Amino acid sequence: MPAPLDAAGGRKPHLLDRSIEAFEAVFVEWGEPRYRARQVARHVFRHGVTDFEAMTNLPRTLRERLDATFALAPPAVIASTTADDGATTKVLLDLGDRGRPALGDAVETVLMAYDPEDDSTAGRARTTVCVSTQVGCAMGCVFCATGQQGFTRNLGTAEIVAQVLHFARDRRVTNVVFMGMGEPLANTTHTLEAIRWLVDPRGLDLRARGVTVSTVGLRAGIRRLAEEGLQINLTISLHAPDDALRQRLVPTSTGTSIDDLVEAGRDYIARTGRRITFAYALLEGVNDEVSQARALARRIRGMQAHVNLIPYNPTAGEGLRRPSLARVRAFQQALQAEGVNATVRIERGVQIAAACGQLRTDVLGGELGPRAIALAPA
Repeated sequence: MPAPLDAAGGRKPHLLDRSIEAFEAVFVEWGEPRYRARQVARHVFRHGVTDFEAMTNLPRTLRERLDATFALAPPAVIASTTADDGATTKVLLDLGDRGRPALGDAVETVLMAYDPEDDSTAGRARTTVCVSTQVGCAMGCVFCATGQQGFTRNLGTAEIVAQVLHFARDRRVTNVVFMGMGEPLANTTHTLEAIRWLVDPRGLDLRARGVTVSTVGLRAGIRRLAEEGLQINLTISLHAPDDALRQRLVPTSTGTSIDDLVEAGRDYIARTGRRITFAYALLEGVNDEVSQARALARRIRGMQAHVNLIPYNPTAGEGLRRPSLARVRAFQQALQAEGVNATVRIERGVQIAAACGQLRTDVLGGELGPRAIALAPA
């Protein structure tokens, strides 16, 4: 999202790259009525305006000052692809302006004309945007294309919000899931500021319960999220029923046990009253045995939670396979027999490499060369 230069030759900050309160404080500092901030936000979030000159209900002098002080232009689209008869659209956005090649700051965002966390008919009627919070990712999950790319940097608040606005200019967005590139709770401040823009009536005015944050399991971030008082959904990625296997699948998880994450989930439920989700990526012959489902159930049974099973979506990595439908259903049924609610994530976008990081890998080619992965049951 290249920022234009200001009069002094420096890069102008983006208008939304701050909290809502800080945004309003700018207008107060300028001697403007506080309601001017709401007028500007309404143009951006409700009318999709990307040029201050189009905000014709503002005085010309204020429009000129805004233009001289802030950037508002949306990020350029590097690549775009669709699938599922138009129900799934993935774009690669250019956020580069920091002295690196543009593709080095490319991130993915996906529009889904359904809710990937809801397999009901009502869920399919929703419009969900999946956003990224980092360029690359430091978590290193072996089954994730983004995890194979390494970490470049955190996204700013405006860069996260811009991904939602890219699609919201053309259609009504009902849900936002923080499940794209990167670990949201490793970029907690900007993630929370973006969420507040999305759910605040002065911003996009989404239902808080239409927002889901997915984490690989950063306990400090989960605690902070619980303390925010937001009625948003939390998904914690487990991917294994025991710590030894989880540390092989998520190498950065050393020092955080499954029991730690279950306890963090219980605390989140107690503080917010919201049910949580445990995500579980199914890998054939690695973590998809019925005995492993039973072991998982023993650890989370009795919680106000459910398990979202995600059959492996093949990435550029080698050595991992997608389980058959029969194995997926057997795993689900074993959880349900143990009293654990379990669903299988809606399968969309496979033909456009919809898993996070895949489009970026395809576009960058050899620059992000895949790793060969060899995992066998412990």
